Amino acid sequence: MTVNAATHAEIAALLPRLRRFARAITFHRDDADDLVQVALERALSRSAQWAPGTRLDSWLFKIMKNAWIDEVRARKRREQVFAPEEAGEHVGDGSAEAQQQRMAIQKAISLLSDEHRLVIGLVLVDGMAYKEAAQVLELPIGTLTSRLARAREALQERLSDQARTVA
Repeated sequence: MTVNAATHAEIAALLPRLRRFARAITFHRDDADDLVQVALERALSRSAQWAPGTRLDSWLFKIMKNAWIDEVRARKRREQVFAPEEAGEHVGDGSAEAQQQRMAIQKAISLLSDEHRLVIGLVLVDGMAYKEAAQVLELPIGTLTSRLARAREALQERLSDQARTVA
């Protein structure tokens, strides 16, 4: 299959969702942009693997998930990251209190396992339906729901721990 203009338009329409998902799992704007680019390059170079009539978004999210897994493995081998954690990032321009809250949530999510960050990114950040997220992650829906419950619990615990250390 060659990628036609309609498919290009569909991919372009998905860019905000892909970028939001990438930001949810990478926590760095540059890493997220790189991840989106890698995923799109893979998708375009392997466009024959996508079956027209199936969900393009699910296919792209799977590619992105696999690209991120590859990157994490490569980083472990290299023992380095693209941007150091202390570089931080100031998202939005709200009040200082809102900014601190966003940073606390971001830090708490960054402490979760990759499995938990992936489900949080797809379901809570992107708003993907459980069934669709399960398909993207290639999991039974029961596994996804239990993983999401554990991820939420771990996230709440980390946020509580952070609040206790601040107080």
